[in-house]
Amino acid sequence: MSLETELIEQVKQAASRRAPLCIVGGGSKAFYGAACAGERLEVSGHRGIVAYEPTELVITARAGTPLAEIEAALAANNQMLPFEPPHFSEHATFGGMVAAGLSGPRRPWGGSVRDAVLGVKLLNGRGEVLRLGGQVMKNVAGYDVSRLMVGALGTLGVLLEVSVKVLPRPACERTLVFENVGRKSRQAPSAEWASQLPAEGAIKPLFRPTNTAPQMPISASLELDGRLYLRLSASTRCVEMASDSLGGEAADPAVWAAARDQTLPFFQTNLPLWRISLPPAAPALNLPGDELIEWSGAQRWLATDHAAQTIRQRVNALGGHATLFRNHAGSGDIFQPLPPAMLALQQRIKHALDPLGIFNPGRLYEGL
Repeated sequence: MSLETELIEQVKQAASRRAPLCIVGGGSKAFYGAACAGERLEVSGHRGIVAYEPTELVITARAGTPLAEIEAALAANNQMLPFEPPHFSEHATFGGMVAAGLSGPRRPWGGSVRDAVLGVKLLNGRGEVLRLGGQVMKNVAGYDVSRLMVGALGTLGVLLEVSVKVLPRPACERTLVFENVGRKSRQAPSAEWASQLPAEGAIKPLFRPTNTAPQMPISASLELDGRLYLRLSASTRCVEMASDSLGGEAADPAVWAAARDQTLPFFQTNLPLWRISLPPAAPALNLPGDELIEWSGAQRWLATDHAAQTIRQRVNALGGHATLFRNHAGSGDIFQPLPPAMLALQQRIKHALDPLGIFNPGRLYEGL
């Protein structure tokens, strides 16, 4: 009996007893979201790359495949996952990457996990195997249900396989650091480079001259303790031209992996850690605590024990939302509370795919 068949049987048995299931992969993101209660459904053994044709820029793999294995296969062909997903541990899996929906430093320029997902093979709450989406990008009428799995934390079903698009690696990358940069004042050089950055969700073109100024081939940004780090990614000539134009000093590129996987000293805290999404040009939060800024201001990390209600009120006023990312025991709502209409829509989707509510109940929101 294959592991997929065993998973189907486990889900059918749980559904017959209305017993909740806690889907467990590599466990690298177990801290994210509310605690999961129920019988363990182990999926990490369901692994392996199913299809990968480098010329097609698409890879399909089983959900339990280690993320490191996926990235190694891509690197061997000079390709990469465009959204630079965090691992948080060596046990990170391909399915967990999709279920958490988290992206790394390259996200505003390379797109999100949701942008890259082409299709999934899903085990629903009735024990049925569904194939959603496909392996190519198409213009389709209606909603792309496969992308609903991104960030759902397993509440809609068990991911069996995932297909995502990939991209070639840049020919050249260089990391620069600028000293004495303050987001609060929004003064140079912050204002200069921030004007080159895309709005959240946009995919940034590489170095391209315009009538006013060249577009900088920026692929990551980080502001912390008065320092601004920028990563340039393009052809060697483009990177050299942009580096000469921007100035700054050469910096260790390891800072991006450390930011991605939260091994920087900033993240070594027992305080509640907030992940805050804002429009890139939003002003300073002006909240107590330590702050790290990514994505040209669109993603901000705040370590503070300040009241959650005050934090969310301030973030809402700036046009964003706040997630209590780590160290959230006994702290109330983890994710931004949903408006009634959105909550009702989420409940209908949950009922359609998991009518008995057996998958990771409460992991995202109470009642889902």
